[in-house]
Amino acid sequence: MELLNAIPLVGPVLGAVIPFIFVLSVVVFVHEMGHYLVGRWCGIHAEVFSIGFGKEIYGWEDRRGTRWRVAVLPLGGYVKFLGDADAASANSDAEAVAAMRPEDRERSFPGAKLWKRAATVAAGPMANFLLTAVMVATTALIVGMPDERPVIGVVAEDADLPLREGDLVRSVDGQPVDDFSALVKAASAAGAPSHTVVVEREGEVLSFEIPPLIGPEVRRVDPRGAAGEAGMLPGDRMTAVDGDPIHAFEDLRERVFAAEGETLEVTVERADGTHTLMLTPRMTPFPLADGGVEMRPMIGVSGQLVIGSATRPAGIGEAAVAGVEGVGRIIQNTFSYLDKIIGGEADASGLGGPLRIASMSGEAATAGFGAILGMIAMISTSIGLMNLLPIPVLDGGHLVFYAIEAVRGKPLPDRAAEAATGFGLALVLALMAFVTWNDIAWL
Repeated sequence: MELLNAIPLVGPVLGAVIPFIFVLSVVVFVHEMGHYLVGRWCGIHAEVFSIGFGKEIYGWEDRRGTRWRVAVLPLGGYVKFLGDADAASANSDAEAVAAMRPEDRERSFPGAKLWKRAATVAAGPMANFLLTAVMVATTALIVGMPDERPVIGVVAEDADLPLREGDLVRSVDGQPVDDFSALVKAASAAGAPSHTVVVEREGEVLSFEIPPLIGPEVRRVDPRGAAGEAGMLPGDRMTAVDGDPIHAFEDLRERVFAAEGETLEVTVERADGTHTLMLTPRMTPFPLADGGVEMRPMIGVSGQLVIGSATRPAGIGEAAVAGVEGVGRIIQNTFSYLDKIIGGEADASGLGGPLRIASMSGEAATAGFGAILGMIAMISTSIGLMNLLPIPVLDGGHLVFYAIEAVRGKPLPDRAAEAATGFGLALVLALMAFVTWNDIAWL
Protein backbone atom coordinates (compact mmCIF):
# COMPACT_ATOMS: atom_id res chain seq x y z
CA MET A 1 0.00 0.00 0.00
CA GLU A 2 2.90 2.35 0.67
CA LEU A 3 4.06 1.80 -2.92
CA LEU A 4 0.63 2.80 -4.24
CA ASN A 5 0.58 5.93 -2.12
CA ALA A 6 4.02 6.92 -3.43
CA ILE A 7 2.78 7.17 -7.02
CA PRO A 8 1.68 10.78 -7.72
CA LEU A 9 -2.08 11.17 -8.37
CA VAL A 10 -2.58 7.46 -9.15
CA GLY A 11 -1.30 6.32 -5.76
CA PRO A 12 -3.81 8.11 -3.49
CA VAL A 13 -6.71 7.04 -5.72
CA LEU A 14 -5.68 3.38 -5.81
CA GLY A 15 -4.79 3.57 -2.13
CA ALA A 16 -8.48 4.29 -1.42
CA VAL A 17 -10.21 2.37 -4.22
CA ILE A 18 -8.51 -1.00 -3.73
CA PRO A 19 -9.25 -1.22 0.03
CA PHE A 20 -12.79 0.03 -0.67
CA ILE A 21 -13.40 -2.73 -3.22
CA PHE A 22 -11.92 -5.30 -0.84
CA VAL A 23 -14.02 -4.19 2.15
CA LEU A 24 -17.24 -3.90 0.15
CA SER A 25 -16.68 -7.23 -1.62
CA VAL A 26 -16.17 -9.05 1.68
CA VAL A 27 -19.29 -7.50 3.20
CA VAL A 28 -21.44 -8.13 0.11
CA PHE A 29 -20.16 -11.68 -0.31
CA VAL A 30 -21.08 -12.55 3.29
CA HIS A 31 -24.51 -10.89 2.96
CA GLU A 32 -25.36 -12.77 -0.22
CA MET A 33 -23.87 -16.00 1.13
CA GLY A 34 -26.34 -15.72 4.01
CA HIS A 35 -29.21 -15.61 1.50
CA TYR A 36 -27.69 -18.44 -0.53
CA LEU A 37 -26.95 -20.86 2.32
CA VAL A 38 -30.31 -20.51 4.05
CA GLY A 39 -32.11 -20.66 0.70
CA ARG A 40 -30.24 -23.83 -0.18
CA TRP A 41 -31.04 -25.27 3.27
CA CYS A 42 -34.71 -24.51 2.55
CA GLY A 43 -34.50 -26.30 -0.80
CA ILE A 44 -34.64 -23.14 -2.94
CA HIS A 45 -32.45 -23.25 -6.05
CA ALA A 46 -30.11 -20.32 -6.70
CA GLU A 47 -29.60 -19.65 -10.40
CA VAL A 48 -26.97 -16.89 -10.04
CA PHE A 49 -24.62 -15.75 -7.27
CA SER A 50 -23.01 -12.48 -8.35
CA ILE A 51 -20.46 -10.19 -6.75
CA GLY A 52 -20.88 -6.90 -8.58
CA PHE A 53 -23.30 -5.81 -11.28
CA GLY A 54 -23.11 -5.55 -15.03
CA LYS A 55 -21.03 -7.57 -17.45
CA GLU A 56 -19.46 -10.75 -16.14
CA ILE A 57 -15.68 -10.73 -16.07
CA TYR A 58 -15.22 -14.16 -14.52
CA GLY A 59 -17.56 -17.00 -13.66
CA TRP A 60 -18.31 -20.69 -13.53
CA GLU A 61 -21.26 -23.03 -13.01
CA ASP A 62 -21.29 -25.54 -10.17
CA ARG A 63 -22.77 -29.05 -10.23
CA ARG A 64 -26.07 -27.75 -8.77
CA GLY A 65 -26.54 -25.42 -11.73
CA THR A 66 -25.73 -22.17 -9.92
CA ARG A 67 -23.76 -19.61 -11.92
CA TRP A 68 -21.07 -17.98 -9.76
CA ARG A 69 -19.88 -14.73 -11.28
CA VAL A 70 -17.78 -11.64 -10.65
CA ALA A 71 -19.10 -8.59 -12.51
CA VAL A 72 -17.44 -5.40 -13.68
CA LEU A 73 -19.14 -2.96 -11.25
CA PRO A 74 -18.08 -3.95 -7.70
CA LEU A 75 -20.68 -1.91 -5.82
CA GLY A 76 -22.90 -4.70 -4.55
CA GLY A 77 -24.09 -8.15 -5.48
CA TYR A 78 -27.10 -10.45 -5.56
CA VAL A 79 -28.43 -13.99 -5.49
CA LYS A 80 -31.08 -14.72 -8.13
CA PHE A 81 -33.27 -17.63 -7.11
CA LEU A 82 -35.34 -19.81 -9.42
CA GLY A 83 -38.56 -17.99 -10.27
CA ASP A 84 -37.29 -14.49 -9.54
CA ALA A 85 -38.11 -11.92 -12.21
CA ASP A 86 -35.10 -9.79 -11.21
CA ALA A 87 -31.92 -9.86 -9.18
CA ALA A 88 -33.58 -8.14 -6.21
CA SER A 89 -36.19 -10.92 -5.74
CA ALA A 90 -38.70 -8.08 -5.65
CA ASN A 91 -41.05 -9.74 -8.12
CA SER A 92 -41.65 -13.27 -9.34
CA ASP A 93 -41.76 -14.38 -12.95
CA ALA A 94 -45.39 -15.52 -12.84
CA GLU A 95 -45.44 -17.00 -16.34
CA ALA A 96 -42.24 -18.94 -15.81
CA VAL A 97 -43.43 -20.25 -12.44
CA ALA A 98 -46.78 -21.31 -13.91
CA ALA A 99 -45.01 -23.23 -16.69
CA MET A 100 -42.72 -25.10 -14.27
CA ARG A 101 -43.08 -28.74 -13.42
CA PRO A 102 -44.42 -29.27 -9.86
CA GLU A 103 -41.04 -30.44 -8.58
CA ASP A 104 -39.32 -27.36 -10.05
CA ARG A 105 -41.98 -25.05 -8.65
CA GLU A 106 -41.21 -26.36 -5.16
CA ARG A 107 -37.54 -25.43 -5.73
CA SER A 108 -38.43 -21.90 -6.82
CA PHE A 109 -38.44 -18.89 -4.52
CA PRO A 110 -42.08 -17.90 -5.20
CA GLY A 111 -43.17 -21.53 -4.73
CA ALA A 112 -41.46 -21.95 -1.36
CA LYS A 113 -43.40 -21.84 1.89
CA LEU A 114 -43.73 -18.43 3.51
CA TRP A 115 -41.39 -19.21 6.42
CA LYS A 116 -38.70 -20.42 4.02
CA ARG A 117 -38.86 -17.22 1.99
CA ALA A 118 -38.76 -15.10 5.15
CA ALA A 119 -35.82 -17.04 6.56
CA THR A 120 -33.91 -16.76 3.28
CA VAL A 121 -34.43 -13.00 3.10
CA ALA A 122 -33.60 -12.36 6.76
CA ALA A 123 -30.40 -14.43 6.49
CA GLY A 124 -28.55 -11.69 4.56
CA PRO A 125 -28.63 -9.00 7.28
CA MET A 126 -28.11 -11.64 9.98
CA ALA A 127 -24.96 -12.78 8.16
CA ASN A 128 -23.72 -9.17 8.23
CA PHE A 129 -24.20 -8.97 11.98
CA LEU A 130 -22.42 -12.30 12.39
CA LEU A 131 -19.52 -11.02 10.27
CA THR A 132 -19.19 -7.97 12.52
CA ALA A 133 -19.12 -10.17 15.62
CA VAL A 134 -16.45 -12.38 14.04
CA MET A 135 -14.31 -9.36 13.06
CA VAL A 136 -14.48 -7.85 16.55
CA ALA A 137 -13.81 -11.21 18.21
CA THR A 138 -10.89 -11.89 15.86
CA THR A 139 -9.37 -8.53 16.70
CA ALA A 140 -9.69 -9.33 20.41
CA LEU A 141 -7.99 -12.70 19.93
CA ILE A 142 -5.13 -11.28 17.83
CA VAL A 143 -4.52 -7.96 19.57
CA GLY A 144 -5.86 -8.81 23.01
CA MET A 145 -8.26 -6.98 25.29
CA PRO A 146 -7.32 -3.57 26.74
CA ASP A 147 -5.95 -3.75 30.28
CA GLU A 148 -8.07 -1.29 32.22
CA ARG A 149 -5.38 -0.78 34.85
CA PRO A 150 -3.20 2.39 34.52
CA VAL A 151 -0.35 0.36 33.03
CA ILE A 152 1.84 1.76 30.24
CA GLY A 153 1.67 -0.60 27.27
CA VAL A 154 3.61 1.38 24.71
CA VAL A 155 5.41 4.73 24.48
CA ALA A 156 5.70 6.57 21.16
CA GLU A 157 9.26 6.44 19.79
CA ASP A 158 9.46 10.21 19.29
CA ALA A 159 8.01 11.01 22.75
CA ASP A 160 10.46 12.52 25.22
CA LEU A 161 9.09 10.67 28.24
CA PRO A 162 10.76 8.91 31.18
CA LEU A 163 7.91 6.38 31.24
CA ARG A 164 8.52 2.78 30.18
CA GLU A 165 6.42 -0.14 29.06
CA GLY A 166 5.09 -1.94 32.11
CA ASP A 167 5.07 1.08 34.43
CA LEU A 168 2.07 1.07 36.77
CA VAL A 169 0.99 4.66 37.37
CA ARG A 170 -0.17 5.28 40.92
CA SER A 171 -0.98 8.99 40.86
CA VAL A 172 -0.93 12.14 38.71
CA ASP A 173 -0.31 15.49 40.40
CA GLY A 174 -0.95 13.87 43.76
CA GLN A 175 -4.31 12.36 42.78
CA PRO A 176 -4.63 8.53 42.61
CA VAL A 177 -5.64 7.06 39.24
CA ASP A 178 -7.52 3.77 39.09
CA ASP A 179 -7.63 3.02 35.38
CA PHE A 180 -5.98 3.95 32.11
CA SER A 181 -8.63 6.45 31.02
CA ALA A 182 -8.28 8.30 34.33
CA LEU A 183 -4.51 8.41 33.79
CA VAL A 184 -4.86 9.93 30.33
CA LYS A 185 -7.46 12.46 31.48
CA ALA A 186 -5.39 13.60 34.46
CA ALA A 187 -2.10 13.84 32.54
CA SER A 188 -3.70 15.71 29.62
CA ALA A 189 -5.65 18.32 31.57
CA ALA A 190 -5.83 21.86 30.30
CA GLY A 191 -3.75 24.66 31.77
CA ALA A 192 -0.75 22.63 32.93
CA PRO A 193 2.59 22.64 31.08
CA SER A 194 3.67 19.52 32.98
CA HIS A 195 2.42 16.83 35.37
CA THR A 196 3.98 14.89 38.22
CA VAL A 197 3.42 11.16 37.95
CA VAL A 198 4.28 8.48 40.49
CA VAL A 199 4.89 5.02 39.03
CA GLU A 200 5.70 1.58 40.29
CA ARG A 201 8.50 -0.05 38.29
CA GLU A 202 10.01 -3.44 39.10
CA GLY A 203 9.23 -3.03 42.80
CA GLU A 204 10.43 0.59 43.00
CA VAL A 205 8.28 3.69 43.40
CA LEU A 206 9.53 6.52 41.17
CA SER A 207 8.38 10.09 40.53
CA PHE A 208 8.71 11.89 37.19
CA GLU A 209 7.79 15.24 35.67
CA ILE A 210 6.21 14.75 32.24
CA PRO A 211 4.64 16.99 29.58
CA PRO A 212 0.92 16.51 28.76
CA LEU A 213 0.24 13.05 27.29
CA ILE A 214 -1.79 14.70 24.52
CA GLY A 215 0.30 17.74 23.70
CA PRO A 216 -0.40 20.63 21.32
CA GLU A 217 1.08 18.76 18.33
CA VAL A 218 -1.35 18.13 15.47
CA ARG A 219 -1.52 14.49 14.41
CA ARG A 220 -4.26 14.64 11.82
CA VAL A 221 -6.12 17.38 9.95
CA ASP A 222 -9.43 16.94 8.16
CA PRO A 223 -8.89 18.85 4.89
CA ARG A 224 -12.63 19.63 4.83
CA GLY A 225 -12.66 20.99 8.39
CA ALA A 226 -12.14 24.55 9.56
CA ALA A 227 -8.48 23.92 10.45
CA GLY A 228 -7.73 22.22 7.13
CA GLU A 229 -9.30 25.05 5.14
CA ALA A 230 -7.30 27.57 7.21
CA GLY A 231 -4.05 25.83 6.24
CA MET A 232 -3.19 23.80 9.34
CA LEU A 233 -0.96 20.79 8.60
CA PRO A 234 -0.16 17.51 10.37
CA GLY A 235 2.96 18.03 12.47
CA ASP A 236 2.13 21.64 13.35
CA ARG A 237 2.68 22.55 16.99
CA MET A 238 0.02 24.90 18.32
CA THR A 239 1.47 27.47 20.68
CA ALA A 240 -1.32 30.01 21.26
CA VAL A 241 -5.02 30.71 20.73
CA ASP A 242 -5.99 34.38 20.49
CA GLY A 243 -2.57 35.21 21.91
CA ASP A 244 -2.92 33.02 25.02
CA PRO A 245 -0.33 30.21 25.26
CA ILE A 246 -1.51 26.59 25.21
CA HIS A 247 0.36 23.55 26.51
CA ALA A 248 -1.97 20.63 25.78
CA PHE A 249 -4.55 19.63 23.22
CA GLU A 250 -7.19 20.03 25.91
CA ASP A 251 -6.35 23.75 26.03
CA LEU A 252 -7.38 24.03 22.39
CA ARG A 253 -10.53 21.99 22.97
CA GLU A 254 -11.67 24.28 25.78
CA ARG A 255 -11.03 27.40 23.69
CA VAL A 256 -13.01 25.94 20.76
CA PHE A 257 -15.94 25.20 23.08
CA ALA A 258 -15.80 28.66 24.63
CA ALA A 259 -15.65 30.39 21.23
CA GLU A 260 -19.33 29.59 20.52
CA GLY A 261 -18.73 29.76 16.78
CA GLU A 262 -16.55 32.87 16.82
CA THR A 263 -13.36 32.93 14.74
CA LEU A 264 -10.17 31.93 16.57
CA GLU A 265 -6.62 33.07 15.91
CA VAL A 266 -4.38 30.01 16.28
CA THR A 267 -0.59 30.33 16.24
CA VAL A 268 1.36 27.29 15.04
CA GLU A 269 5.02 26.45 14.63
CA ARG A 270 6.38 24.31 11.82
CA ALA A 271 9.72 23.76 10.12
CA ASP A 272 9.51 26.96 8.07
CA GLY A 273 8.59 29.21 10.99
CA THR A 274 5.58 30.57 12.87
CA HIS A 275 2.17 30.95 11.22
CA THR A 276 -1.07 32.56 12.34
CA LEU A 277 -4.28 30.86 11.17
CA MET A 278 -7.84 32.16 11.37
CA LEU A 279 -10.48 29.46 11.76
CA THR A 280 -14.12 29.20 12.82
CA PRO A 281 -15.39 26.10 14.70
CA ARG A 282 -18.31 24.21 13.16
CA MET A 283 -21.01 22.12 14.84
CA THR A 284 -20.19 18.48 14.08
CA PRO A 285 -21.70 15.11 15.15
CA PHE A 286 -19.56 13.58 17.92
CA PRO A 287 -19.97 9.96 19.16
CA LEU A 288 -20.26 9.59 22.93
CA ALA A 289 -18.86 6.79 25.07
CA ASP A 290 -22.36 5.52 25.92
CA GLY A 291 -23.20 5.13 22.24
CA GLY A 292 -25.00 8.45 21.85
CA VAL A 293 -24.19 11.29 19.50
CA GLU A 294 -24.17 15.03 20.17
CA MET A 295 -23.35 18.12 18.15
CA ARG A 296 -20.12 19.79 19.24
CA PRO A 297 -18.11 22.75 17.92
CA MET A 298 -15.02 21.29 16.24
CA ILE A 299 -12.26 22.42 13.89
CA GLY A 300 -11.27 19.06 12.37
CA VAL A 301 -7.96 18.23 14.04
CA SER A 302 -6.80 15.49 16.38
CA GLY A 303 -3.92 15.28 18.80
CA GLN A 304 -1.52 12.45 19.49
CA LEU A 305 -1.68 10.36 22.66
CA VAL A 306 1.96 9.42 23.19
CA ILE A 307 1.30 6.30 25.27
CA GLY A 308 -0.91 3.26 24.77
CA SER A 309 -2.62 0.95 27.24
CA ALA A 310 -1.36 -2.53 27.95
CA THR A 311 -3.29 -5.47 26.58
CA ARG A 312 -4.05 -8.89 28.00
CA PRO A 313 -4.82 -12.15 26.19
CA ALA A 314 -8.49 -12.78 25.49
CA GLY A 315 -10.11 -16.18 25.83
CA ILE A 316 -12.46 -17.47 23.15
CA GLY A 317 -15.51 -16.88 25.32
CA GLU A 318 -14.48 -13.35 26.21
CA ALA A 319 -13.72 -12.57 22.55
CA ALA A 320 -17.14 -13.90 21.52
CA VAL A 321 -18.83 -11.66 24.09
CA ALA A 322 -16.79 -8.70 22.81
CA GLY A 323 -17.98 -9.53 19.28
CA VAL A 324 -21.65 -9.49 20.25
CA GLU A 325 -21.17 -6.30 22.26
CA GLY A 326 -19.45 -4.74 19.24
CA VAL A 327 -22.51 -5.38 17.07
CA GLY A 328 -24.77 -3.88 19.71
CA ARG A 329 -22.55 -0.83 20.11
CA ILE A 330 -22.55 -0.03 16.37
CA ILE A 331 -26.32 -0.49 16.17
CA GLN A 332 -26.83 1.75 19.21
CA ASN A 333 -24.59 4.46 17.77
CA THR A 334 -26.45 4.35 14.46
CA PHE A 335 -29.91 4.65 15.97
CA SER A 336 -28.73 7.34 18.39
CA TYR A 337 -27.45 9.46 15.51
CA LEU A 338 -30.63 8.94 13.48
CA ASP A 339 -32.67 9.91 16.54
CA LYS A 340 -30.63 13.12 16.85
CA ILE A 341 -31.28 13.91 13.17
CA ILE A 342 -35.04 13.33 13.52
CA GLY A 343 -35.11 15.42 16.70
CA GLY A 344 -33.26 18.28 15.05
CA GLU A 345 -30.27 17.96 17.39
CA ALA A 346 -27.91 16.91 14.56
CA ASP A 347 -27.80 17.42 10.82
CA ALA A 348 -27.53 14.65 8.23
CA SER A 349 -24.10 15.67 6.96
CA GLY A 350 -22.61 12.71 8.81
CA LEU A 351 -24.44 10.25 6.55
CA GLY A 352 -21.80 9.13 4.07
CA GLY A 353 -21.88 7.23 0.80
CA PRO A 354 -19.38 5.38 -1.39
CA LEU A 355 -16.86 8.23 -1.65
CA ARG A 356 -16.58 8.63 2.11
CA ILE A 357 -16.45 4.86 2.64
CA ALA A 358 -13.65 4.65 0.06
CA SER A 359 -11.69 7.35 1.87
CA MET A 360 -12.16 5.66 5.24
CA SER A 361 -11.15 2.30 3.74
CA GLY A 362 -7.94 3.83 2.42
CA GLU A 363 -7.14 5.29 5.83
CA ALA A 364 -7.87 1.95 7.49
CA ALA A 365 -5.54 0.16 5.05
CA THR A 366 -2.65 2.45 5.94
CA ALA A 367 -3.40 2.06 9.67
CA GLY A 368 -2.97 -1.72 9.57
CA PHE A 369 -4.77 -5.06 9.61
CA GLY A 370 -6.71 -4.33 12.79
CA ALA A 371 -8.14 -1.13 11.31
CA ILE A 372 -9.28 -3.03 8.20
CA LEU A 373 -11.09 -5.57 10.41
CA GLY A 374 -12.75 -2.68 12.25
CA MET A 375 -13.79 -1.09 8.96
CA ILE A 376 -15.32 -4.35 7.73
CA ALA A 377 -17.19 -4.67 11.04
CA MET A 378 -18.64 -1.16 10.83
CA ILE A 379 -19.66 -1.37 7.16
CA SER A 380 -21.09 -4.87 7.60
CA THR A 381 -23.41 -3.82 10.42
CA SER A 382 -24.41 -0.65 8.54
CA ILE A 383 -25.36 -2.66 5.45
CA GLY A 384 -27.24 -5.18 7.58
CA LEU A 385 -29.21 -2.41 9.27
CA MET A 386 -29.96 -0.61 6.01
CA ASN A 387 -31.25 -3.80 4.43
CA LEU A 388 -33.64 -4.31 7.34
CA LEU A 389 -35.36 -0.97 6.71
CA PRO A 390 -39.03 -1.61 5.83
CA ILE A 391 -38.58 -0.32 2.29
CA PRO A 392 -39.69 -2.41 -0.70
CA VAL A 393 -36.72 -3.77 -2.76
CA LEU A 394 -34.72 -4.06 0.49
CA ASP A 395 -34.80 -7.19 2.65
CA GLY A 396 -36.84 -5.40 5.30
CA GLY A 397 -39.46 -4.52 2.69
CA HIS A 398 -39.73 -8.18 1.65
CA LEU A 399 -40.25 -9.16 5.29
CA VAL A 400 -43.06 -6.60 5.58
CA PHE A 401 -44.69 -8.13 2.49
CA TYR A 402 -44.41 -11.58 4.05
CA ALA A 403 -45.93 -10.33 7.31
CA ILE A 404 -48.88 -8.93 5.34
CA GLU A 405 -49.16 -12.23 3.47
CA ALA A 406 -49.20 -14.13 6.78
CA VAL A 407 -52.07 -11.93 8.06
CA ARG A 408 -54.07 -11.95 4.79
CA GLY A 409 -53.43 -15.60 4.02
CA LYS A 410 -52.33 -14.63 0.52
CA PRO A 411 -49.78 -12.30 -1.11
CA LEU A 412 -50.47 -8.67 -1.90
CA PRO A 413 -52.13 -8.10 -5.27
CA ASP A 414 -49.57 -7.80 -8.06
CA ARG A 415 -50.49 -4.19 -8.79
CA ALA A 416 -50.07 -3.14 -5.14
CA ALA A 417 -46.77 -5.01 -4.84
CA GLU A 418 -45.44 -3.43 -8.04
CA ALA A 419 -46.48 0.06 -6.91
CA ALA A 420 -44.82 -0.42 -3.52
CA THR A 421 -41.69 -1.77 -5.17
CA GLY A 422 -41.51 1.23 -7.49
CA PHE A 423 -41.90 3.60 -4.55
CA GLY A 424 -39.22 1.72 -2.61
CA LEU A 425 -36.80 1.85 -5.52
CA ALA A 426 -37.34 5.60 -5.88
CA LEU A 427 -36.74 6.04 -2.15
CA VAL A 428 -33.50 4.04 -2.26
CA LEU A 429 -32.26 5.98 -5.30
CA ALA A 430 -33.09 9.26 -3.54
CA LEU A 431 -31.16 8.11 -0.45
CA MET A 432 -28.19 7.15 -2.62
CA ALA A 433 -28.28 10.54 -4.33
CA PHE A 434 -28.45 12.30 -0.94
CA VAL A 435 -25.46 10.51 0.60
CA THR A 436 -23.48 10.96 -2.62
CA TRP A 437 -24.23 14.69 -2.48
CA ASN A 438 -23.06 14.65 1.15
CA ASP A 439 -19.84 12.97 -0.02
CA ILE A 440 -19.26 15.61 -2.68
CA ALA A 441 -19.78 18.39 -0.14
CA TRP A 442 -17.46 16.56 2.25
CA LEU A 443 -14.63 16.27 -0.28
